[in-house]
Amino acid sequence: MFADKNDIKALYSLFLSLESEKDCDDLLNDLCTTKEIEQMAQRVRAAKLLLSGKTYSQVMEECVISSATLSRVSRAVQYGKGYKKFL
Repeated sequence: MFADKNDIKALYSLFLSLESEKDCDDLLNDLCTTKEIEQMAQRVRAAKLLLSGKTYSQVMEECVISSATLSRVSRAVQYGKGYKKFL
């Protein structure tokens, strides 16, 4: 069973209601495993490095990230909206 649009909107609203880093920490720790949070943090780090001009090889040296995930992050940096807007 997949989440419907209302479930997804409810999740977005939940994130928008956060007021502090502590709120974010509390929510993410309830929603995700520690490993999932670490993986998301590594994706953000990789995106920052790519945006700063680092090469794939340099990012791979600095991050614990698979080449497949780095490729996805790179596509999001190039064609997405979020990383460029918020980083």
